[in-house]
Amino acid sequence: MFRHQPRRLRRVTGTVLAGAAIFGAIPAAAPAFADDAASAAAGSATPHLDAVEKTLRQVSPGLEGSVWQRTSGNALDAPAGNPGGWLLQTPGCWGDASCADRPGTQALLAKMTENIAGATRTVDISSLAPFPNGAFQDAIVAGLKASAAAGNKLQVRILVGAAPLYNINALPTSYRDELVRKLGSAAPSITLTVASMTTAKTAFSWNHSKLLVVDGRSVVTGGINGWKDDYIDTTHPVSDVDLALTGPAATSAGRYLDTLWSWTCRNTGVFSAAWFASTNGSACLPTMEQDRNPEAAPATGSTPVIAVGGLGVGIRDKDPLSTYQPAAKPSGGTSCGPVNLHDNTNGDRDYETVNPEENALRALIGSAEGHIEISQQDVNGTCPPLPRYDGRLYDTLATKLAAGVKVRIVVSDPANRGAVGSGGYSQIKSLSEISDTLLARLGKLNGGDAGAARTTMCQNLQLASFRAAPTATWADGKPFALHHKLVSVDGSAFYIGSKNLYPAWLQDFGYIVEDRTAAAQLNTGLLAPEWKYSQDTATVDYTKGLCKG
Repeated sequence: MFRHQPRRLRRVTGTVLAGAAIFGAIPAAAPAFADDAASAAAGSATPHLDAVEKTLRQVSPGLEGSVWQRTSGNALDAPAGNPGGWLLQTPGCWGDASCADRPGTQALLAKMTENIAGATRTVDISSLAPFPNGAFQDAIVAGLKASAAAGNKLQVRILVGAAPLYNINALPTSYRDELVRKLGSAAPSITLTVASMTTAKTAFSWNHSKLLVVDGRSVVTGGINGWKDDYIDTTHPVSDVDLALTGPAATSAGRYLDTLWSWTCRNTGVFSAAWFASTNGSACLPTMEQDRNPEAAPATGSTPVIAVGGLGVGIRDKDPLSTYQPAAKPSGGTSCGPVNLHDNTNGDRDYETVNPEENALRALIGSAEGHIEISQQDVNGTCPPLPRYDGRLYDTLATKLAAGVKVRIVVSDPANRGAVGSGGYSQIKSLSEISDTLLARLGKLNGGDAGAARTTMCQNLQLASFRAAPTATWADGKPFALHHKLVSVDGSAFYIGSKNLYPAWLQDFGYIVEDRTAAAQLNTGLLAPEWKYSQDTATVDYTKGLCKG
């Protein structure tokens, strides 16, 4: 194998450029940006994005444009009169344990229908199996009918990741037929291509991204699955979050879906890794976004965004353009039990190069100078067979704590833990699993001084399990389940997407946004109420001198 010298790549602006220019070689006429040294000297307005972008160029230069992309000219997509309405939460009933009225869920469903109804060319949907159902499916169908009624001829792709055996009933043929029935007279105007896929059964890898991309110009994405039984037809709905945006970053999401579909279309068949069905005699569409939306979406605002995903295991072995060499493998504690899978997270350089989101999230956390807020289902995973945690993530958090950076971590109530690890909305038995790990990593930083490590943690950490109301459970007695994949730093930059911080080798996607106004809206709309109700569960809280364990 020969090596390529890293080329200097330019960021995409809001200018409408040909898709081949944006997602391949950049023409000389494209506006260039200052290099890292010049940006630092001038005092960059986007230090967090700069840190993440620098890491991505080191780790995965060959995946720019297909798996990650930095763009400007974007706008967080909020309705008139509600500037924070780009933040789409389920159920959105903070403080109400009965949660009969769910304004957040209703806003999400309305946004789905609105975006799809405005489609003129393409609708691209990805999720985790099972396929969208209930009110989620109704929102999709209503939007498609409205677009067809306006005279549009749409191509629609729907892709789900399927866990082996668990999702054996996620049949594209059945879902296609159900959609055709619901579309009724609108069906002939809409070409459906539907697939379910598993890229690596033995490495537990399948699509986990949750995307709604319309015409390559608008996107809704985050952690929310289209499952009625978990989010809608229940008295204990899952708390989750998406964001909506428009602009060139939406085109980036479409190119990522082309990457997943290119693999899917090569691997369809009765006994293959992907199952496929369509209407109107359509073949599989590996490059629908590039073909139907060849130009980047025009600028709709001024917000800089990094779109970043991962390919899990099975799509590509490595990025051949990467000369990245990681630091030493994290030591100790990441495995458990007599049988463990190969540790992609903590010990596989090639895996890292095709899953840039993992280094991107560590870089985002590492860029913090004042405070970090983490809201996640978990930061520890299902072990065995997967690794217990991401060692470098914990080392980064320990380093930040040692530097005096305030860190807040809220995870799903461990009472949600399923009978088999990730079978529920928690994978830990106790918050002490997190604090004990942080203590151990801090101890290594402090040369084994356990007392100093504990003092550092107690002075800078807040750790709690999630609540959405002042009670310990929903009104039906069920624990509060959290499914966020959210990281915020310094009240300036944040990640919302589908990527968990615990080891999981899936296909995921999300956005890192650097915008102080948006970060303040995130704090007001989500982080502040989350802590208001969750703080009573804290086992560590530096503001109260509380440090259990």
